[in-house]
Amino acid sequence: MADESGSVSVSGSDDEGAGRRGKRQAKKTKKQRPFWQELPVLVVIAAVIAALMVSFVGRPYVIPSQSMEETLQIGDRIYVQKVSYYGSDPQPGDVVVFVGPPSWNTRYQSIRSDNVVVRGVQNFFSFFGLVPPDENDLVKRVIAVGGQTVQCCDAQGRVMVDGKPLDEPYVQNDYRWLPGQQNATYPAGRVFGPVKVPEGHLWVMGDNRNQSADSRAHVGDELQGTVPIDNVRGKAVMKIWPPNRMGFIRSQDPQTN
Repeated sequence: MADESGSVSVSGSDDEGAGRRGKRQAKKTKKQRPFWQELPVLVVIAAVIAALMVSFVGRPYVIPSQSMEETLQIGDRIYVQKVSYYGSDPQPGDVVVFVGPPSWNTRYQSIRSDNVVVRGVQNFFSFFGLVPPDENDLVKRVIAVGGQTVQCCDAQGRVMVDGKPLDEPYVQNDYRWLPGQQNATYPAGRVFGPVKVPEGHLWVMGDNRNQSADSRAHVGDELQGTVPIDNVRGKAVMKIWPPNRMGFIRSQDPQTN
C-alpha cells in the first residue's frame, strides 16, 4: 500500500550519512598532531619573527657608561627602533645608537669568545637578538646635522649651531664656565670648534658633557668627529628596565628656543 503522506524513504540513507560523518570526524582527528610535534615548527616561526624584528624594527640595548646621565644611567635597558629613519634622517635632539667610526674604536674589545664553536653560537643567537652584536655601539644625542656649523661657546657658555645658542635642559653636568674669562678647550673645558658637519653626517654629544668622549674627542680624524648617518642603528625611544626607570626617551630639539 502506498504511503499517503507522499514521502519516500530510501533504504540505508541514515546509515550512509552516519558513515560519512564518521569519516569526516576521523579525518579531523588524524590532522591533530601532538604538541611535541608542533613545537619545532612554532620555535622556527618564533625565531624568524624575532630575526625580522631585530633586522627591520628594533632591538634592546644596555647602557654601559655614564655619558648620557641623567637621561640614561649605567645598566638601563633601552629599546631602539629603526622605523623612524625609514625615509628620513635623524634630527637634532634625537637620542641615537650608532656604530663608532674607525677612529672611535681604538679601545673597543670584542665581546665574542676565543673558542670558535662558542663564538659561532654567539653569532647565531645575535642574529635573533638574543646576544648583543659584536660592534662598538654607542649612544649619544644629535646636536647638529649635515650642512650646519657647531661650536662652543657663546658668552654664557652655550653650544651654538649656525651662530645660535642651543637650549639644552637635558645637560646637568658640564665643565665649569668662567664668564668673561679665558676658558679651556675640551676635554678640560667646554670650548671647541667651529666644525661644519658634512652632508650625510651628524655631530653627536653626550648629555653628561664632562664624562662623554663624543664628537668633540675626535675632531682630529678624517670626519672631524662627525658620524655617518649610515652608522646609525636606530632611535632610542624607551627605557624598558629596571621597572623604576621605565619610560619614554624624549627627543628635545635644542635648536628651537
